[in-house]
Formats: sequence, structure tokens, C-alpha cells
Amino acid sequence: DVQLQASGGGLVQAGGSLRLSCKASGFTFDDLAIGWFRQAPGKEREGLSCITRKDGRTYYADSVKGRFTTSSYNAENTVYLQINGLKPEDTAVYYCAAERADNYFCNGYGPGLRRFEYDYWGRGTQVTVSS
Repeated sequence: DVQLQASGGGLVQAGGSLRLSCKASGFTFDDLAIGWFRQAPGKEREGLSCITRKDGRTYYADSVKGRFTTSSYNAENTVYLQINGLKPEDTAVYYCAAERADNYFCNGYGPGLRRFEYDYWGRGTQVTVSS
């Protein structure tokens, strides 16, 4: 069975940092893309970043460039999302999602940051930023 497990959320003061983890298991695709999303109460789910497993290609939403960094997959198929300079408006449930990747995924012009582009989702992890 395929599984995605997101973790690492918590309560942080504004200006602090967090590193979220997403462990992917059971996927047998030739290439895999992991996307990070977040959803604040009453808002749409927002795409933040994506990364491909084969060549580590990344793409970020303009709203998070410079503060969010997605790392390459490690040997345990875990991808990290480093968030620096946390703001109260970053408070949300953060999700990771997975999809079979092609050469267009996460290249900035193709798929990667939209919810409907992913078929596999993990449970979210809550991030709360206090002011």
C-alpha cells in the first residue's frame, strides 16, 4: 500500500522556524513528485512547493519563495519542508501529496502546485504561529 506521512508541525512563535517531514512509502513509479500544500481555516488549499525524486527539480509558489525550502529525497524517501521566518498567517494544516512525475512536473510551467494534480495525500500536520 502507498503511504504518505507528514509530521513536524507544532506551535511556534513568530520569527521561528520549523522543519516538516513527509515520508513516502510503497510507490513504484519511475519518478515521483511530492507537493506541499497548506489549508487555513475557511480558505482554499494552497500549493506551496513541489520536488521530483529523480533529479530534485523544485518549484515554489511566489508567496513562499525565499522562506520555504524543499529538500531532496533522502535514502528513506523522506522529503522535508523547511520554513523560516514564520508568520501568524502561516498558521494552517500542512499536507504533503504525491503523484507520478513526468518531465513537466515541478518545472514551473507544468503541474506541481495545484490540488487536482495529485492523487495521493497524507494526513496533515498542524502548524500554529503565535504573534
